[in-house]
Amino acid sequence: MTKADLDWAHLDFGYHPTDYNVRYSFKDGAWDQGVVTDSDTIPIHMAATCLHYGQECFEGLKAYETKSGDVVTFRIDDNARRIADSCRKILMEPPPEELFIAAVHRAINANRKYVPPHGTGASLYIRPLVIGTGPQVGVKPAGEYMFMVFVTPVGPYFKTGFKPVHLIVEEEVDRAAPLGVGDVKVGGNYAAGLRASMRARAAGYTEVLYLDAKEKRHIDESGPANFFGITKDNQYVTPDSPSILPSITNKSLITLAEELGLRPQRRVVDVEEIFEFNEAGCCGTAAVITPVGSITWHDRKKVFGDGETPGKYSDELYHKLTAIQTGDEPDPYGWVQVVPEK
Repeated sequence: MTKADLDWAHLDFGYHPTDYNVRYSFKDGAWDQGVVTDSDTIPIHMAATCLHYGQECFEGLKAYETKSGDVVTFRIDDNARRIADSCRKILMEPPPEELFIAAVHRAINANRKYVPPHGTGASLYIRPLVIGTGPQVGVKPAGEYMFMVFVTPVGPYFKTGFKPVHLIVEEEVDRAAPLGVGDVKVGGNYAAGLRASMRARAAGYTEVLYLDAKEKRHIDESGPANFFGITKDNQYVTPDSPSILPSITNKSLITLAEELGLRPQRRVVDVEEIFEFNEAGCCGTAAVITPVGSITWHDRKKVFGDGETPGKYSDELYHKLTAIQTGDEPDPYGWVQVVPEK
């Protein structure tokens, strides 16, 4: 297949139009067979619950082209389960796991020419989402839902690529409450953090590092990603909190960390511990790993290494995971799945 005419090596992490997306509707107690459409807009009732009461959730995953020319996804079954968890938490109808996987494959196959060539550093970003489309005026769940998957070719999440970013600890804005919806991927969590992120960027930082909403002393996560630190005695430490999203990337890194001789720990992390870490990083689907060069808290600043070079373990973990994702190294875990052409 002839690839789309794009400058693959210089793509940004933004929306680049593709040819098709797929949509399924839930009505009268069942999901339909779905349609493939070239429309990039959605007809929606003005009283839809997604517009008024936040019945909306989404996922993010990627497809890669391997050296052999196969197109593969990474841990797609975990994404299927996580979107179902998100749906259930805000009382939406979750798409069954088989439907989720079939829909993602359908969207990829309809847009195969947009899967970036192997070795370019780009990938096909996949955005599944579920929205409440049924009209309601009272605060209650919708009776109808739409499940949609669109794709777009992307480059690195940060323009600097695999280079350290600089964080500031956020104390005036809470991303999510411990008994709220911080552990699922709903849009409201990201909207809640926009003012903190924008203020941090205006002050010269890349992103914020959130503390727990209750005590304001334990690390939760960064703006768009989970957080981890590497201790002097080689522990891979990542926060355990009821208000952070269970990252599929982080879960994968925990497995790989053990292979590198690190000792993973998922536990409560006091903000003071940032001054004891040898390395720190953020991790998620979009960036995989973003090394952290410094963290500022009040009038104190912790610089990791020289502040401009990724740490040893961050570098090793990043290249190990991306090599598995792109098929350049064996996958002994069964994480990578070939997308069958149909």
